[in-house]
Amino acid sequence: MPPQDPMQHALALARRSVGLSEPNPRVGCVLVAPDGSVVGQGHTQEAGGPHAEIVALRDAAAAGRSSRGATAYVTLEPCSHHGRTGPCCDALIAAGIARVVAATGDPNPRVGGRGFERLRAAGIEVQVGPGEAQSRELNPGFFARMERGTPWVRLKVAASLDGRTALEDGRSQWITAQAARADGHAWRARAGAVLTGIGTVLQDDPLLDVRLAPTTRQPPLALVDSRLEVPLSARLFGPARKVWIYTAQPPSPRWLELQERGAEVVSLPGAGGKVDLAALLHHLAAREVNELHVEAGHKLNGSLLREGLVDELLVYLAPRLIGPGQPMANLAPLAGLADALPLQFTSVEKVGDDLRVLARVAGPGKRAAVPVQSGAGLTGMRK
Repeated sequence: MPPQDPMQHALALARRSVGLSEPNPRVGCVLVAPDGSVVGQGHTQEAGGPHAEIVALRDAAAAGRSSRGATAYVTLEPCSHHGRTGPCCDALIAAGIARVVAATGDPNPRVGGRGFERLRAAGIEVQVGPGEAQSRELNPGFFARMERGTPWVRLKVAASLDGRTALEDGRSQWITAQAARADGHAWRARAGAVLTGIGTVLQDDPLLDVRLAPTTRQPPLALVDSRLEVPLSARLFGPARKVWIYTAQPPSPRWLELQERGAEVVSLPGAGGKVDLAALLHHLAAREVNELHVEAGHKLNGSLLREGLVDELLVYLAPRLIGPGQPMANLAPLAGLADALPLQFTSVEKVGDDLRVLARVAGPGKRAAVPVQSGAGLTGMRK
């Protein structure tokens, strides 16, 4: 039976690319014949693999169904350039597609609109619009990186109901239960990179990899370590992923030791001998990181929030009270409630015994789009 809404079906397919297609966007495609039947469908595969349109065309061919005269419903403008794969718009033209309905255009200013132009030049009808908000919501990091040159920054916190992330002595295992921890790993899996601070490494010696959720890849780990204090024996070093260490220190023999452990060391000095966090985000964007998943302590959390670098909070609240302990973020006292950082709740759900809250930064604290300098962050054309 054909789907009642082909674009909604394409969006559902696109969700299957979460955690798979990085750094490419999550895209779905449905091919609908003139009689309303679905002849092919698919979603974007791993980087270097076929895009959604190609998967859908191959699906139709494998089943012996013709794509000629069909309408392609796709959640993002078909690409028009040669990357790791060929242009999807050329494949659609060659297949005899008669009409393309796209949820939204490609946000990359070097690409946006050219796919539509090529399709129209080939005589294919193009419609843009249905599903735009949902496509953007599915790809917040890709749109952020293309439009402002920085990743979408999601700050994850596990806390008691009174907002404590650890006891006063730093002990925090475990505040939330197993189901919430597994859910947190699923959010790690979808990220382009995981960010933490040296305080967390020295206190907990975490792995910060994906172990409790299905994944085909391990996101790189980014470490903020202003003075290069990370022990060479730290568990974060491993062969299964990249490790990027951001420091305020100039090149030194210590760099060589860390590089021998497989890490890449980057010096981004900022004020007060600290790492320039805004520059760090631009650097990660240049490495094609769409969504940055932050799991750090109250100091780094506070710095990111104070500098207006956080887009979204992912907070797990446990049904327990701790009393004195470490806060979610080290923030300065306010002169009044009107100065509080405004948030908008976008989702509140139970996960096992705990509560998962998604809240986005809104209002005066919302980070403005950052002008892209010298092509920074725009290395991620669909490939």
